[in-house]
Amino acid sequence: MAKLAQGARYRGSIHDFPDFDPSQDAETLYNAMKGFGSDKEAILELITSRSNRQRQEICQNYKSLYGKDLIADLKYELTGKFERLIVGLMRPPAYSDAKEIKDAISGIGTDEKCLIEILASRTNEQIHQLVAAYKDAYERDLEADVIGDTSGHFQKMLVVLLQGTREEDDVVSEDLVQQDVQDLYEAGELKWGTDEAQFIYILGNRSKQHLRLVFDQYLKTTGKPIEASIRGELSGDFEKLMLAVVKCVRSTPEYFAERLFKAMKGLGTRDNTLIRIMVSRSELDILDIREIFRTKYEKSLYSMIKNDTSGEYKKTLLKLCGGDDDAAGKFFPEAAQVAYQMWELSAVARVEVKGTVHPAGDFNPDTDAKALRKAMKGLGTDEDTIIDIITHRSNAQRQQIRQTFKSHFGRDLMADLKSELSGDLARLILGLMMPPAHYDAKQLKKAMEGAGTDEKALIEILATRTNAEIRAINEAYKEDYHKSLEDDLSSDTSGLFKRILISLATGNREEGGEDQDRVREDAQEIADTPSGDKSSLETRFMMILCTRSYQHLRRVFQEFVKMTNYDVEHTIKKGMSGDVRDVFVAIVQSVKNKPLFFADKLYKSMKGAGTEEKTLTRIMVSRSEIDLLNIRREFIEKYDKSLHQAIEGDTSGHFLKALLALCGGKD
Repeated sequence: MAKLAQGARYRGSIHDFPDFDPSQDAETLYNAMKGFGSDKEAILELITSRSNRQRQEICQNYKSLYGKDLIADLKYELTGKFERLIVGLMRPPAYSDAKEIKDAISGIGTDEKCLIEILASRTNEQIHQLVAAYKDAYERDLEADVIGDTSGHFQKMLVVLLQGTREEDDVVSEDLVQQDVQDLYEAGELKWGTDEAQFIYILGNRSKQHLRLVFDQYLKTTGKPIEASIRGELSGDFEKLMLAVVKCVRSTPEYFAERLFKAMKGLGTRDNTLIRIMVSRSELDILDIREIFRTKYEKSLYSMIKNDTSGEYKKTLLKLCGGDDDAAGKFFPEAAQVAYQMWELSAVARVEVKGTVHPAGDFNPDTDAKALRKAMKGLGTDEDTIIDIITHRSNAQRQQIRQTFKSHFGRDLMADLKSELSGDLARLILGLMMPPAHYDAKQLKKAMEGAGTDEKALIEILATRTNAEIRAINEAYKEDYHKSLEDDLSSDTSGLFKRILISLATGNREEGGEDQDRVREDAQEIADTPSGDKSSLETRFMMILCTRSYQHLRRVFQEFVKMTNYDVEHTIKKGMSGDVRDVFVAIVQSVKNKPLFFADKLYKSMKGAGTEEKTLTRIMVSRSEIDLLNIRREFIEKYDKSLHQAIEGDTSGHFLKALLALCGGKD
């Protein structure tokens, strides 16, 4: 069992087996592998119920009793993922890490993700043991092998981490914290180019306690989390390594929870990652990882493993997991602290929103109008030219092109485009040609037309637009459809959901900062609702969520956590249902992190069988000049693949080309 720091609680799932008899266990394993076939159930039951220290004793006794190597016999008898998992459990932790790193740098190519995961997350003592184990097992120097297989700043940071010399003093100098913040700021944001050496020195050597204070102060000083600066200033594997270091400084269990989720989400499972983490954390912090996993992803680690794996491999992983946390409505103790810190970050961060479409520098509406006319004249249509012009002009420039087109040719450009294009491409291009408020008005109108209502579209637009955008939509709606948006919402929706949408559609949300006394009052108002009084709960939430400023709401939601020990989103999901729940969740998520809200919507529009092209088009069109660059960054951070890759894998033809042009980069 792993050695504990003084006063620390044991947070592993594997414990020393009581009444342990290594000779008897060695005999049990020998019998399980004797003869034709092997008793896999007996093997996994025994190995997952012994600590690593006890397994080493079993190995020694096995050799003494039978003159054979237990690991060699297990390799011979077992196969595939199950074999890799069992053999991984049989190695001492440092030797297991050494084997993972050897595999990562052997042969053609390098598994950079494995190198990053191990070297960014291990303590000084674990690093020293790893280096010694590598030397013992392979008679090679680990640092020399890493240098021979990597390059640049990525290599330099790996070498720094391999020294295992991170400061461990919990006494922190405030002056040094301030100096490090200034040095990081000057090395990145304030410098033409980036001084990578400063990032390497500070993030590679300072103690975790010191760095946590540096990160907090950096946010207060610059208005940006350190992660945003790293993404903006660094690139490639070096950027990924530095982000992993930051995540492990903030919370190593949260880093591994995220790695496990990404290993199992979507099609296919990254079994090497899953095995490596479950083996290496089973006697360290798997209980913390489980807790954070359940809070962050709203499902238990146990249930995700159960649904994503099979056979003895699954049984062994579930034994290492140690239990299922999927108790309905449960909110873990540590979750409140995580939620509180998240709302603090949301309240303090000053995020610079950036679109991906900008005004063309050498813009000439006359030239563009003629090129578009030529692209649509005669037999066939030149879609490539249309896409190239329209996706590389700002909306204001497109309006000038429309006007010039009519002046030159006496024709309506929108009508010509509608006639020449079809399907998803037509919807995308025509959407880009409309002024933003008129486009949103049309999307709202379509959501309420015909049989049935597209509540998701109504929520997405009305819960995320600013007051100015909402007012412009109202004017555009009146102009285009000769009736008020409020009247149509009234006739097409009902009950509290209707009242919420109408409230949002007034565009009268307060726009000031927070008032601390009122923050407490509002938090108390939604916290004091009697248990089970769903109607009162929903009405109180509506009064506050639909009218208060975003900045004020961030502090209200933070205060709510302090008062109740619950996150507001959890409370909404637990206590409400249907469209009312969905619109309140959308407001909360938009207040928390609007680009992440849209990143989630984009991901859901493309995951699984089929694509929700209308949602994909609506977001790409409406956010391209506002915050699509921020959305891209949130997308790759959460889903471990770029928006560009997701679009490329899920769409085709000219629609794909136009979407990628709007996306604006591969990340």
